[in-house]
Amino acid sequence: MNTNDDGLVIVYTGAGKGKTTAALGLCLRAVGHGNKVGLIQFIKSDWPYGEMESLKQLRPEVEVMILGAGCIGIMGDDKPIEEHRQAARMALVEAQQAVLSDRFDVLILDEINIAVHLGLFEVDEVCDLIASRPKRLDLVLTGRQADPKIIALADLVTEMKEIKHPFASGRMSKKGIDH
Repeated sequence: MNTNDDGLVIVYTGAGKGKTTAALGLCLRAVGHGNKVGLIQFIKSDWPYGEMESLKQLRPEVEVMILGAGCIGIMGDDKPIEEHRQAARMALVEAQQAVLSDRFDVLILDEINIAVHLGLFEVDEVCDLIASRPKRLDLVLTGRQADPKIIALADLVTEMKEIKHPFASGRMSKKGIDH
């Protein structure tokens, strides 16, 4: 029998904007209730995202680990896929350690779904991670192309659907809105 003290597996996926933003909104809510939150980024690197600056102000309640090698194949990325694979593997190991340490109430695995889709590691490794989590841990997985196996294990799945985006009309990303 599940109780309100049992953690949830939450997936934010889809082609639309807002997956990481939704996870960060959940992060703010959790911190407001005194919870400790971990955020591990699987794809993004140390590019200056506004949300990362904001999260610094929530220390020590929020611990951020930016472990990706950057956005694969876009935004000027010319790194070999093996470099991305190594970074993603390191992030997965860090996620496994974070889950086993039981030091977080909420753990956000940002862009893990697209990392799986791009073949940076296997979906079964993520499924094992989900299965190994402490019963109380809320686990949030973001990123496009969530694998059906991950969706099947989730308690809550939200798909962001793009209706219209300024990029389509040639507008570049905007500080405070897109990064």
